[in-house]
Amino acid sequence: MGKLALAAKITHVPSMYLSEMPGKHHGCRQGAIDGHKEISRRCHEMGVDTIIVFDTHWLVNSAYHINCAGHFSGIYTSNELPHFIRDMTYEYDGNPELGRMIAEEARQMGVRAQSHEISSLKLEYGTLVPMRYMNSDLHFKVISISAFCTVHAFEDSRKLGEAVLRAIEKYDGTVAVLASGSMSHSFIDDQRAEEGMNSYTREFDEQMDRRVVHLWKEGQFREFCKMLPEYAQYCRGEGNMHDTVMLLGLLGWDKYDGKVEFLTELFASSGTGQVNAVFPLSDDAVNEQTAEKIRA
Repeated sequence: MGKLALAAKITHVPSMYLSEMPGKHHGCRQGAIDGHKEISRRCHEMGVDTIIVFDTHWLVNSAYHINCAGHFSGIYTSNELPHFIRDMTYEYDGNPELGRMIAEEARQMGVRAQSHEISSLKLEYGTLVPMRYMNSDLHFKVISISAFCTVHAFEDSRKLGEAVLRAIEKYDGTVAVLASGSMSHSFIDDQRAEEGMNSYTREFDEQMDRRVVHLWKEGQFREFCKMLPEYAQYCRGEGNMHDTVMLLGLLGWDKYDGKVEFLTELFASSGTGQVNAVFPLSDDAVNEQTAEKIRA
């Protein structure tokens, strides 16, 4: 029986890559990079062999898609922000077996999911940026799941998260799952881009993000799940926050009550709100809950 070892909501802001480069922004995202490296350290310590990423930069207009090729490699330049991410090389192994298992579990739950092992289907930077800092030694296999879902119901994304956990339980290995996306996501207008590198666009967004962080720290997910659809809408959550819906589906939705640990506290980036936050899995409660469903 497989194990879910770590679950987290993470940032993938491209200014993390910019932060490495010489110049006026050098070091500006060191806190976010350090949060990723700490997640990597914990995954190594817990024997994780595969990292699954719910990627809000992978836009899909039909069905749910799982990129689980046996190997990924390339040179990535962002067509959205080429002045932030340019010529970033990457090379990782994938996990076709687990990817196929996730798709099958999702389909059994009535979710239109497909797994793909297509060499020309490349990874998006919602996966590539975290893997740069978490998987620099190429230790972990990588699976990327589309989470910028334009015409999809939250209920299906919740089921997709449940399907991921069911597949992990049947898999012979140890897995970490990352929801890769922002909190609020109102990009700052272009003429204020430089001055807004470390600022929110709207006070409303910052106050809402701070309230959500408080709920998470207190384990108040019954309340958060009730407000999530409106939060995603009013604060323009990245990918409509389907990554967060998937993550909470994995964890038990509104029955989850873990007190979230923030490795990187809430910070603003180009108008948006960002965190690195680990959702505790105390006493393997999440894994056991799904195991009981499988046995039933």
